[in-house]
Amino acid sequence: MNILVTGMSGLIGGAVRQLLAPRARLSALNRSAVEGVPTTRADLADLEAIRPAFVEQETVIHLAAKAGENYSWDELLQTNIVGTRNVLVAARDAGCKRVVFASSGATVAGWEHEEPYKALVEGRYGDAPERWPLIRHDEAVRPLGVYGATKVWGEAICRQVADSSPLSVLCLRIGYVNAEDGPIHPRHYAVWCAQRDIAAAIERCVDAPPDLHFDVLFVNSRNRWGYRDLSHTEDALGFVPAAAAEDHR
Repeated sequence: MNILVTGMSGLIGGAVRQLLAPRARLSALNRSAVEGVPTTRADLADLEAIRPAFVEQETVIHLAAKAGENYSWDELLQTNIVGTRNVLVAARDAGCKRVVFASSGATVAGWEHEEPYKALVEGRYGDAPERWPLIRHDEAVRPLGVYGATKVWGEAICRQVADSSPLSVLCLRIGYVNAEDGPIHPRHYAVWCAQRDIAAAIERCVDAPPDLHFDVLFVNSRNRWGYRDLSHTEDALGFVPAAAAEDHR
């Protein structure tokens, strides 16, 4: 299988490369060269410059993004919005079969302003009820910041492209992935995602049947204090996280 990965030089890109390299012909779309992998070096905001990367690709894993709130509006606009649209258009026009879009749990992180979710992410477990309603993939989005809002837009354009073409698009709302590969702050115990878990979820998307044409799926590890519902992800992909945040206490 030919698989193109945008943002392969990033943390998740490295984990995906390690998992998929033994079974697929990987190439990269990146600003900088990726050693050992054929790389198209181009800016995602330049549609014509990125088109060659998509030729003869079956699946595209779109990880490249400006993540977090420490970027200007123009940086977020050009990479997360214009860039994501360009990736979808280039994949569609090249006849790719599927795009796996790295969305974010930031699309619903605004719920953390309210109880009981506020208590969970602050580590005030004594103030949390015995059970709490989990946020489902099909509930109204509630981005915490502008970055989360760009991911909401990304999911929307993914939906539009999937609805208007044969291209399958699966959106993964990824939890907090870090270089330490473990929770560090109280909030992480609610939203953490191990590197091996996100890589495994992406592989599940690559292997998902063609009739899974569009979906939005949460991905985190097994978080005792989590609030994002993983049941739909298990139903759709058969994904069950292997790592547990509480193992890092």
